[in-house]
Amino acid sequence: MTRRTFFQTTGALAASEAALAQTSGGQRQAASGRKPNILIFMPDQQNGATVLPGSGCITPNLDRFASQGVRFTHTFCPAPHCCPSRASFQSGVYPSEHGIFNNVDTDTAIHANPYPGVKFFSEALHGAGYQLSYSGKWHVARDQFPEDRGWKDLNPKSKAYQPGGRRKRDTWADARTEMQERQARRAGEVLRPGWGNLQLYGAFPPRGPHGYEGISDYEIVHRGVEALPGLAAGSAPWCLMVSNSGGHDRYVVPQNFIDMYRSRTAALPPSFRDTLEDKPRIYQRMRYQYWSQISDDEVRASITHYWAKLTMQDALFGLLLDALEKSGQADNTIVIYVSDHGDYAGAHGVWAKGVPSFREAYHIPCIIRWPRGTVRPGRNVEAFVSTVDFAPTILDAAGVQPLAPMSGSSLLPWLRGETPANWKDAVQTQLNGVELYYTQRIVMTKEHKYVYNGFDFDELYDLRQDPHEIVNLAFPDVKRSRARVEEGNGLGNRPDVPWPPLAPDLAEVRRDMLERMWKFAREHKDQIFNPYLTVAMAPLGPGIGI
Repeated sequence: MTRRTFFQTTGALAASEAALAQTSGGQRQAASGRKPNILIFMPDQQNGATVLPGSGCITPNLDRFASQGVRFTHTFCPAPHCCPSRASFQSGVYPSEHGIFNNVDTDTAIHANPYPGVKFFSEALHGAGYQLSYSGKWHVARDQFPEDRGWKDLNPKSKAYQPGGRRKRDTWADARTEMQERQARRAGEVLRPGWGNLQLYGAFPPRGPHGYEGISDYEIVHRGVEALPGLAAGSAPWCLMVSNSGGHDRYVVPQNFIDMYRSRTAALPPSFRDTLEDKPRIYQRMRYQYWSQISDDEVRASITHYWAKLTMQDALFGLLLDALEKSGQADNTIVIYVSDHGDYAGAHGVWAKGVPSFREAYHIPCIIRWPRGTVRPGRNVEAFVSTVDFAPTILDAAGVQPLAPMSGSSLLPWLRGETPANWKDAVQTQLNGVELYYTQRIVMTKEHKYVYNGFDFDELYDLRQDPHEIVNLAFPDVKRSRARVEEGNGLGNRPDVPWPPLAPDLAEVRRDMLERMWKFAREHKDQIFNPYLTVAMAPLGPGIGI
């Protein structure tokens, strides 16, 4: 998809008269006398499948919320980590364009802050007269905080929500107490000698009438709830963003939320028995070094605790919705529920998020409600959506021009029941690793998924036949290639170019996906074009498509 400029997909005020009539005034701001308000709730690390019907996760507030809005079922983040995805949410551009590729608070951060000149949607809103308040996790830059980007920071100490300060290389001392050998492993525990053992899941007694009082996630949401009446009482439109730990590992929650799942037994993920033999070795190492310690029953318990933690987020989201309703401004407020990235949650036998390319780490929830700007609420939209689409959507709804070009596109046409022309037909991602660097790019259509792994063999999945990404069709026949090497005569006039050889239909799919990757890379200033022999590992280089 070509790089889009603001309003290209139709724009906030370019809806047809019929659509405007259907939305009870839609975006005719002059008629309402006020631009729409914006409420954003971003719980961390929530797998997008948990908000889909039949997921097993208990989310009564989100179920009701989805019936009042539009659920985007195929929403994906550009990287399976907090910082690059959050920076893309704020800026509307991809990691290669904003410069944040990994955790900004580690010693190995590629960049600690966004590139100079990168603008956030909040700066444009602030300049247009919006009142902005931010509560909770920021994690976009090491040296820049919400107040530097137009927000009023509701955190008591902004830097308390930036994990920086103590350097990672000094944390080894915390693990010394875990180095003693133990005869038994506790249920749900992962032994990591010298690193500190990990208790993957657990529960604690409720800390108040609802169980969540007194914990940091509640405090973050409570500050947002307290700020909302003041924002609503003002004469200016407002934007409130609340972000907390969501479903982040470890999965430790108040016992009352665990009790809600007593009658439910979580099933093992369909891909759980994947041995990963045809996947990159780092995937195998993650599973067998750590996660193979966990029994099947512990996996089920871990999934239940993960769901329970998200059920708590659903309850906290309900507090925000109640406060909005009491303000009297719900009808003219765009409410966005979205996460920064997902969690494997046991798929393929792995947990948390990171290098493995599997869908669960990239698929995120996205539900948007705007009573005045939506037709036929309760719909599911299956079009591909990227994290970069949220900043254009917010500015489009506010009728505010961005301060810099954006790579995403506004979602408002979908809310109005329209199908934008030339909407993206593929998902593109950019992973460069965290403290261990890995160059990985994913291209995914509705039919196929290709993963370029600069550090190992590539992956190719036929999503029509293999939706759980179990059979890697691009895994090479290493024995055949090794036999040719052992002949000692080279490949001569029989070279397999490109390598590995694939059946003609799969070779055509690979070529198409790599053409898409290279065009996207050029368009979005990616840094993967070095033709030097030891780094030019894609089986087909950029010359095939650009």
